[in-house]
Amino acid sequence: MAGKDSPIYDLCVIGCGVSGFSAAMRALDLGKHVCIIEKDEIGGAGVRWGALSSKTMWELSKDYAVAAKTDRGYRATGLRPDYGDVRDTVMRAVREKQYQMLSQIETFSPRRWKGPGSLTFKRGCCRFVSEKQVGIVREACPDEMVQADHFMIATGSTPKAFPGIDFDHERILSSDSILNLKEFPKRLIIIGAGIVGCEYATIFSNFNRTKVYLVDYEKTVIPYEDPDISRFVSLCLEGNGVEIFHSAVLTDIVKRQEHIDVILDFQDGHSQVVEADAALISIGRSPNLSCLNPEAAGIIPDITGRIDTNENCLAKNNIYAVGDVTHLPALVNIAEMEARHAVLSMFGQPTRPLSYQDMSTIMFFHPAVAAVGLNEKMCRKKNIPYKAAYYSNAFLHRAIAMRAVNGFVKILATDEKEPKILGMRGAGPQISSTVMAVSLFMNQSRGIREMLNTLYPHPTMSEAIQECIRMLLGESVYKPHAFPDSLKTWSWKP
Repeated sequence: MAGKDSPIYDLCVIGCGVSGFSAAMRALDLGKHVCIIEKDEIGGAGVRWGALSSKTMWELSKDYAVAAKTDRGYRATGLRPDYGDVRDTVMRAVREKQYQMLSQIETFSPRRWKGPGSLTFKRGCCRFVSEKQVGIVREACPDEMVQADHFMIATGSTPKAFPGIDFDHERILSSDSILNLKEFPKRLIIIGAGIVGCEYATIFSNFNRTKVYLVDYEKTVIPYEDPDISRFVSLCLEGNGVEIFHSAVLTDIVKRQEHIDVILDFQDGHSQVVEADAALISIGRSPNLSCLNPEAAGIIPDITGRIDTNENCLAKNNIYAVGDVTHLPALVNIAEMEARHAVLSMFGQPTRPLSYQDMSTIMFFHPAVAAVGLNEKMCRKKNIPYKAAYYSNAFLHRAIAMRAVNGFVKILATDEKEPKILGMRGAGPQISSTVMAVSLFMNQSRGIREMLNTLYPHPTMSEAIQECIRMLLGESVYKPHAFPDSLKTWSWKP
């Protein structure tokens, strides 16, 4: 970093969400001087409006749903969740993470840290002037210029509005403004049955204070998954009291004094008006490039507003882009991986090619659903022969002990003499640990027989992996012939 009055940073990170923060810390590891610019609250969607806040809310709703169950020999009575208390708990979790991030930034600021490297944090809306310089725009202040050898765009995304319907963030809400509600609505209609829509349908139905309607443009929720997964999720939502409108399109929302009228058109030609107290629009997110002026640096977003990058997340010359502003899946773990990789690449450090083969995801429904690798649809589209095993949680000691047997693990393996894992889908408590174990096996390209060399702890939910593998090899403890509805094996060839 040269020049006391007008420093030239090694790296300027635009956006201090999870990916931007991770990039800054990785550059600090390399002894680099980093400037982080953030126009809003630190943490971005991954902390403030998305993963952390929604999952905190999900955990609270899950706790309430479990406490209200009647199959445990006891039942908690007199419980009545208050939305204000839920919101306050969520915000405490958010602030806890934000202060961790701020504390680390302050620790390594040039005022306190003598090196190597440093972190300088600036607030304001960032705008490219050239590929080597950005201006920070603040109200009633002249623009502050920041120069750097490298830039990283990590500005995240914002919720898409439905065409012709504006958010008022009071009764017509996005996932970013759902915490603006003052109380649990008696009736909530959610437009969009993707992961976010289904997660919030789960959350509000778990609390049992809200009648939830879910509007699905497709014939099934989570349509990119196998039919058995989509069917399982639908049945769980409906069992929780959610009413799903399939093959439906939002036409209009009419605000009344005491409620809103939501007008839906169905693919069979009929229409329906649904009366609700609030609507959550969950139809995806758009890259957040407002104010950034990337064209001044020679970067032209495509027709979707996203930035094209190469295998090292390089957009052009010295400018990198990661996370929601690119074409890759908008997941926190993916964005963080990209950001750390990009920093190593820009500073000439050894790297391994980014791999998304063992990318795992968790869908926070009731119960949670997890995925890694290929599903049956993907295998068939690619003409990949496979063998499959399905193992119900009802046979796991841990699930029985938890009184939580609703769920399963399904593993796909190559149809060859020494099979390897192609993918896994599963549902149930602690499914995140199960999918992580499978992801690790996939990353190591281990054959399924090798997976049986590991002694699985007992009783755990991850024992379903072991039994699925045994079923594929014809060695399972419980046999599919004895329980054909709960234990299954099958295969497919082109």
